[in-house]
Amino acid sequence: MPTIKDVSKLAGVSVATVSRYLNKNGYVSQQAADAIAEVIDKLNYKPNNIARSLAGMKTATIALMVPDILNPFFPEVARATEDAANAYDYTLILCNTDNNPEKEQKYIETLIHKQVDGIIISSYTIKPEQLEHLQKRKIPVILMDNHLSGSSIVSLMSNNFNGGKLATEHLQNQGCRKIAHICGPIHITSSRERTNGYEVIAKQLDSFTPSLIAYSDFTVKGGYRAMQELIQKHPDLDGVFASNDLMAAGAIKALQKANLSVPTDVKVIGFDGIQMEMMSPEISTVAQPIYEIGKTAVDTLVKLINGDSIETYTQTFEVELQVKQSTSIQSK
Repeated sequence: MPTIKDVSKLAGVSVATVSRYLNKNGYVSQQAADAIAEVIDKLNYKPNNIARSLAGMKTATIALMVPDILNPFFPEVARATEDAANAYDYTLILCNTDNNPEKEQKYIETLIHKQVDGIIISSYTIKPEQLEHLQKRKIPVILMDNHLSGSSIVSLMSNNFNGGKLATEHLQNQGCRKIAHICGPIHITSSRERTNGYEVIAKQLDSFTPSLIAYSDFTVKGGYRAMQELIQKHPDLDGVFASNDLMAAGAIKALQKANLSVPTDVKVIGFDGIQMEMMSPEISTVAQPIYEIGKTAVDTLVKLINGDSIETYTQTFEVELQVKQSTSIQSK
């Protein structure tokens, strides 16, 4: 098998230059980069990641920790991060924690043992001391869809507060006058901010009462149960904003079982923008730029791995209203 020395010799550059090129760490002139790339392609050279790890170099692996792989939001995130990782010649390790803190801690210990170069964490149960432990081990971390106050960890978030306002305003503009809300777990930053956005608009309506908010768990079943509770308390409600698309789907099922038509009797909007074309009616939603967030997470993590400076430690992504059948009778 060809070695890094073979690449160096044929490209006419030093081994150190080839190493900087492979690790994307340090300056390599465009002429040298072109020569190295040509030789690597010609020799079909593959870096020995085990040897690189033993030498104290990078392992070319990063990890993505997600709380629930059954939620379609996270496979879409995983697809984006995997595509971006491949572009950097990194291998992505996917870790599904099932919202289990013990499983999460076990993954962290395993990833440290495997000497991964960095970790993207989308978790609602991660503790500051766990992140501090990773920092002490010199393992860069990116938080996705979460933020820890007072932490220096880079976090990527959508504009959840504005999204909550956008969803509720849309229902109001569609003629809804008694708008309920199915909130996700309140300890989760993104969920709490979406509820805050809802309240800003809903409290302007004479019909508002705190009992129009039902608390759930980001699942279809949770949305179904919360909607049943809201129908019992407020049979005259005419609009529902659910904090994610899965709960919106559950809410629609509960409304249909109660012989209420969506959107004729009650209009429903979700949040996330996941792929749910088979749902009838199709769900209006506030869409997050899921692919962009996943790609940005990898781009930023690679910068941290390489010791590059980054512009900001908290990045907020704007969301987009997508009107479909569940809030608009005219929508097709």
